[in-house]
Amino acid sequence: MPRSIRLPIAFVFLTLLTGPAASTVADDVKVCTNYKSSPDDTIKSCSRLLRQKLDAAQKVVVLTWRVAAYQIKGDFDAALKDADDIIRGSPVSHTGFELRTQIWLAKGDLERARRDVEDAIRLAPKVPGPYNARGSILSMTGQFDEAIADFDRAIQLDPKQVAFFNNRGSAWQNKGDFQRALLDQNAAIKLRADDIAFVSRGDLYRTMGDLDRAMADYDQATRLSPKFALAFGGRGLVWRARAEFDRAITEFDGAIARDPQYIAAYAGRGLAYESKGDIEAAKRDFRLAVVQPATAAIKGTSLGAFHGSNLRYKAMAQARLQTLDTALSPAIAPASPVLPSSIKERRIALVIGNAAYAGAGKLANPANDAAAIAKALRGIGFEVSEGLDLDTQKMKDTINGFLRSASTASMAVMFYAGHGMQIGGKNYLLPTDARLDSGDTMLTDFSDLDTILAGLDDQLRTNIVILDACRDNPTVQQTQTTVASRSVQVRSGLAAQSGLGAGATIGAGTLVAFATAPGQVALDGDGTNSPFSSALARHISTPGLELQQMLTRVRAEVVAATKNKQVPWSNSSLLGEVFLASR
Repeated sequence: MPRSIRLPIAFVFLTLLTGPAASTVADDVKVCTNYKSSPDDTIKSCSRLLRQKLDAAQKVVVLTWRVAAYQIKGDFDAALKDADDIIRGSPVSHTGFELRTQIWLAKGDLERARRDVEDAIRLAPKVPGPYNARGSILSMTGQFDEAIADFDRAIQLDPKQVAFFNNRGSAWQNKGDFQRALLDQNAAIKLRADDIAFVSRGDLYRTMGDLDRAMADYDQATRLSPKFALAFGGRGLVWRARAEFDRAITEFDGAIARDPQYIAAYAGRGLAYESKGDIEAAKRDFRLAVVQPATAAIKGTSLGAFHGSNLRYKAMAQARLQTLDTALSPAIAPASPVLPSSIKERRIALVIGNAAYAGAGKLANPANDAAAIAKALRGIGFEVSEGLDLDTQKMKDTINGFLRSASTASMAVMFYAGHGMQIGGKNYLLPTDARLDSGDTMLTDFSDLDTILAGLDDQLRTNIVILDACRDNPTVQQTQTTVASRSVQVRSGLAAQSGLGAGATIGAGTLVAFATAPGQVALDGDGTNSPFSSALARHISTPGLELQQMLTRVRAEVVAATKNKQVPWSNSSLLGEVFLASR
């Protein structure tokens, strides 16, 4: 429960403790307002208290504690009902709005959370908790500068709250400013050197690539709390990063033993098994990750943020299951497991060029674009797989083979040239035999970009997806007609891939680059290559050029070549600098 909404319990309940049933009421007060009580006991005791004659302040206290218990149990509807009661009883107080903000975050409804936290700040501009909550929402939507400003304000109002420093440190980390992030994590540890603080700093060191310091912090967390599952999960990630998969599996075993609903640990252990070639064990763990409740929370995590993390790992596990359950032809299936010593340096790429569309006419340049990009990537040390004019089955097989190979790589790049479209706000890549009149089964023929990104999701690997996939597309009108009866919106171009970053179903370490802005159409070009692929092939192998800087050069070149008709765009959750060609 946020510090800003705590009330002086003994004083508030003084009038209740003088009645004829004072002893029973006192017991219920102790259980209802005790962090150590189980959620069920808290709910029972608080519910009995609510049947007493409570004044407004007393009712707010009891409902606040019951809201927290309902959230822990994952009963968000009941929690919302109590928060609504608080707001109705105290409409000029920030407490109900702050509580409801946390519930909306747990449910993943950022828009409603944002509205409620704005009301909380308006009603109590000098209370720190709402600024911290709004900063968390802004971080989840990638607005890190604005989030940092809110965390700054929360810290000014209460400089002794560990969570405020941790959250600001995470925002700096997401911006790639590891030194400022480290300053905040150190400040948090100085305030309270507990297990959570050391795991948070360990996560930062791991992201920075300092695996020795990361392991030291996870070890310290386990010394402080031998039953703390997150610390074991962190150690598992370090061993995975070192390609010591048996040790990683042992650590994930320890994490799961301490928390059997730890979704990320099942997913991490599944990836470790997959990397060492034990596919059946990997599938078992991915299934276990999928069936765990998304509301499962672990000590020391924000319920809202952890709910988003759970959704991310469940999506990844589901995508990995789909990939591993698909039988691949020998020509597409990845080779035998790669030696652990080579995984840390292995970089793979998949390049697809689809041009000969049966229902949309032939595009001029995707084959040339694919050839140019494949040549450039091979020249800088990538293992490149290619696919040209892929029909539905070949496209699914080729992508699944790439996703399987990614489990033994440190970097995975996918380039696609051809038709793509957004349907119902989701992005799809089209095979050459795409059936636009097949009703409800139509989307199963298309390759869902969200599923591809979920299958690639792994916080220990850098993933880059580049899409020259917004070509002038005559299939859009046909598809609009086909799906109109299902009220699915079809638009030209691709949708913004906004699900990157904290609290989302796609995690850190991924960049998606588009040939043009969301909802816009890219040009196939009058020359040998499209304007985007031509510029990309020219800059992608430049030695020592950081990825984001490279894409900036590509953008400038495309804008100039198309006379402002096409503006390349990207969405990134990368942490730190990435170089495709060695410096």
